[in-house]
Amino acid sequence: MTLDGIIGNHDAVKALKGMAGSGRIPHAMMLYENDGCGAMALVQAFLSQVLGDEHKVSNLIHPDVHYVYPVANGSKVNEKVENLRAELFLEYWRSLMTSDPYALESEVSTAFGIEGKQAGINNAEAKEILETVWLTSVEGGWKAVVVYLPEKMNAASANRLLKAIEEPPEKTLFIMITHAPEKVMQTISSRCQAIRVLPYSKNEIVEILTSRFGKNPDEASQAALVAGGSVGTALRYLSGKEDYLRQMEIFKGLTDALASKDLSAALAWGDAMAALPSRENQKAFCKFAGESLRKVFLIQQNLPQIAGISREENEFFVRLASRCRKSFPRMAVSCLDRAQMLIDRNVNQKILFTDLVGRLYLSF
Repeated sequence: MTLDGIIGNHDAVKALKGMAGSGRIPHAMMLYENDGCGAMALVQAFLSQVLGDEHKVSNLIHPDVHYVYPVANGSKVNEKVENLRAELFLEYWRSLMTSDPYALESEVSTAFGIEGKQAGINNAEAKEILETVWLTSVEGGWKAVVVYLPEKMNAASANRLLKAIEEPPEKTLFIMITHAPEKVMQTISSRCQAIRVLPYSKNEIVEILTSRFGKNPDEASQAALVAGGSVGTALRYLSGKEDYLRQMEIFKGLTDALASKDLSAALAWGDAMAALPSRENQKAFCKFAGESLRKVFLIQQNLPQIAGISREENEFFVRLASRCRKSFPRMAVSCLDRAQMLIDRNVNQKILFTDLVGRLYLSF
């Protein structure tokens, strides 16, 4: 894929085209996207233009492009912690990203066989990056290091990588893709050219789903309504509607219990959240609930036309918007963001979701 073939994100595409065309490329860039919004596709298109070999870049086989991503021991790789590196998972990474560069963070964990594990980028990985970037490029041009989710670097690896970013070898490019820029070490993010990868419009999602993934327009339109601007979420909806239906079941049950002031029932739904099979599933539910509350907020502001609600769910959201306080969506999203942070910190899930339900109950 080339930059000319990228759908949406016109400002980001224009900026990257200008860099590639002029040769004035910053040594470090950070692309901030919502999960599944196509930053990896944008990076591949940009590197195809800079390195001049679309085939090798898009198939993740270019010898001068190195990928780094969070890993952990799991069902497919089991090594000593100090030996865990991205190259051990390269075949799984390559298989996933060549077929779907819009893949969600949870789908990466599934591909690596590390669902429910605390993945990270360790010091050994950072050491290997430093050794790699000082080697001469194989094809005589630029070298690139693509870091997926730099917010998951530990302090030692982040400090070691900082040295390379501050004083990079000639024609060496660091590109980072983050879902939480506020969690990236500030001394690293401050040295990167920031590029915001915006969520897609519904029409853009439909175009991507039909042209790239061969979905029919009707199912693509349905998926676009629930995707929240994320192609990855739309694809997940189409390939596994049972996940979406389970999330909606929990959200509906919880909000009905809150509206009825039935704390016992609400706590039971909190137990259902805690029983979700992995931390990634729990975080996915929190994101889903936050997106659903955005729809409630827009209805309360008399903007249902931009809420992106399907006909089947319209009655539920309209009813919920009329039953809760106008301050509830904003306060609830803050609670859900806090829950995601605590999930990352491995807080006891039963306690975490009981606390979340209590906060939502008081603010409803």
